[in-house]
Amino acid sequence: MSEVLSIVLGGGKGTRLFPLTQARAKPAVPFGGKYRLVDIPISNCINAGLRRIYILTQFNSASLHLHLAQTYVFDTFTKGFAEILAAEQTFEHSGWYEGTADAVRKNFPHFRTQNPSHYLILSGDQLYRMNLKDLLEQHNKSGAAITIACTPVLREDASQLGILKASKNNEITEFMEKPGPTKDISDFKVPAELKKDKNQRDDMYLASMGIYVFNAAAMEECLSNEYTDFGKEIIPAAISQLKVNSYIFNGYWEDIGTIKNFYEANLNLTTLTPHFDFYDEAMPIYTHIRNLPPSKMNFSSMNQSIASEGCIITNANITDSIVGVRTIIETGASLNGVICMGADFYESEEQKARNAENRLPNIGIGKGAIIKGAIIDKNACIGEGCRIGIDDLNRSDGNYGHYYIVDGIIVIPKNAILYPGTVI
Repeated sequence: MSEVLSIVLGGGKGTRLFPLTQARAKPAVPFGGKYRLVDIPISNCINAGLRRIYILTQFNSASLHLHLAQTYVFDTFTKGFAEILAAEQTFEHSGWYEGTADAVRKNFPHFRTQNPSHYLILSGDQLYRMNLKDLLEQHNKSGAAITIACTPVLREDASQLGILKASKNNEITEFMEKPGPTKDISDFKVPAELKKDKNQRDDMYLASMGIYVFNAAAMEECLSNEYTDFGKEIIPAAISQLKVNSYIFNGYWEDIGTIKNFYEANLNLTTLTPHFDFYDEAMPIYTHIRNLPPSKMNFSSMNQSIASEGCIITNANITDSIVGVRTIIETGASLNGVICMGADFYESEEQKARNAENRLPNIGIGKGAIIKGAIIDKNACIGEGCRIGIDDLNRSDGNYGHYYIVDGIIVIPKNAILYPGTVI
């Protein structure tokens, strides 16, 4: 395991998660009240004993870099690291990463110094818990040059994913990238001999999770060209030349690629039996240790909600919501179906006094604010008596200046100020 190099693909501009990616890279987007999306793949690596981790990114990487530097500090004896490799200009390359494969190719000079036996390629915006050690062991036993982690999906989900056809010994014989909703792909249905769950439906397809294991030599061979993308080009070409196997994963997996996915995956954490369990002590999810005090609830009602550390909630009614770190919620406020990402700092009494002089709200949720079906990004100032998502159910997507509507969900961007009495 010490010879495996893990590479987390940080993505590009993350336009589908905008405005959450307006000031940060996609892997740095807060999740679950106290985590970042990048914590998921890195934690899966650490739990499997994989401690040589690179994160490839090229857009808004400052926030991500700070989070990694504060969180993943390995001791000198394990030679572990979690480092960013942002797109850089060299004498050989002067442009941006042009795709997932191109990003890996341009960083070969850094990777080769580690002398890896295998490359493990991971995505920075997926929610899952996988035993990566088992994945690597199956890869080695199979004798394959490449192994693709895949998961069974329904036909409607297969439209926007790479789907594959595998033989009974798990060898992949055909791969199709994003077949769309109308193409006939019935011959790609999961054969009975590959079903780990005998109760699984018959109309399921194996979809690539964007998680790949490459033998080091196979990676060099597959990238000795100008192909830029793993799913569209590298994998289909490799199937015709090398032995490529599938690793079937039947656990929960969600691609956090859109605001709707992000919103639904977060709120699912508040249910009685969430799809993803942050309370698994055997395979924990790690994040930045903030040393904040416990959250304080003053005469408040919370129903199927999560409150992270450092919050002060006073005489509020909170339902089906996530309250992020350091969130201050004033008396009479009501939250329903809200993801509140919290704050990076507590305002001092002097700052609050200046806010009062300038008639500005404090960071947090003001007195009597009523919010429903919204995402409140970090450090947002929601003034007294604001009404968000209550009065107009006919929401049209767009940029409305101090807020956005994406996939029908109201998004209050980072550092936004909503003056008292604002109605959205």
